[in-house]
Amino acid sequence: MSPLQHILTSEAEKELRKIRDTDPLAYKRERASALLQIASGKSGNWVAKYGLLRPRRKHTIYDWVKRYKEEGISGLQIKDGRGRNPSFFPPKPS
Repeated sequence: MSPLQHILTSEAEKELRKIRDTDPLAYKRERASALLQIASGKSGNWVAKYGLLRPRRKHTIYDWVKRYKEEGISGLQIKDGRGRNPSFFPPKPS
């Protein structure tokens, strides 16, 4: 059984489909697509290898599922402080 089958209500599925189809942020569309595929019964490993535009690590997919379970739709967003810090800090205006 898929880890999301017992969590996705029809309203949640509808919201994920809307994000997958219309959200302006590509990473949110990708994550929503992965969650919908897992909810339909595909394994995280399959989704990671074949279900998205580019391959991902299966642990990445499972992390998305975990965050969605814990936080809902807001778990799809990239958290503040993630990513590389700039290597050049311009001086602050006086």
